[in-house]
Amino acid sequence: MANLSSKLDDVFGALADPTRRAILARLGEGEASVGELAQPFNMALPSLMKHIRVLESGGLVVSQKRGRVRICRLKPAAMTQAERWLVEQRAAWEARLDRLDAYVKTIEKQPRKRGRDA
Repeated sequence: MANLSSKLDDVFGALADPTRRAILARLGEGEASVGELAQPFNMALPSLMKHIRVLESGGLVVSQKRGRVRICRLKPAAMTQAERWLVEQRAAWEARLDRLDAYVKTIEKQPRKRGRDA
């Protein structure tokens, strides 16, 4: 369980940054070189490489050298565990809200007691 939690921490940590989310969105269109990924950002390549390393450690991206160019592509399987966790959390919260709704409805049906000041 701790290993799964650590992996989820890495995935959500990688997703926490808007630059990394933008990189993932771009890679959703297909693989790209680091230079192509850097174009929309006003940052040096070493800074972009730090973002890519975080995405790689989260298991969201894989990169490989092709000649002198580093190519990155999505690794969508990493999102499966995060998606599964989110689905489980949503189900738990929906169940809680359903119980709360049922409780509120039972309270509304009960006759109101009149206090001394009424």
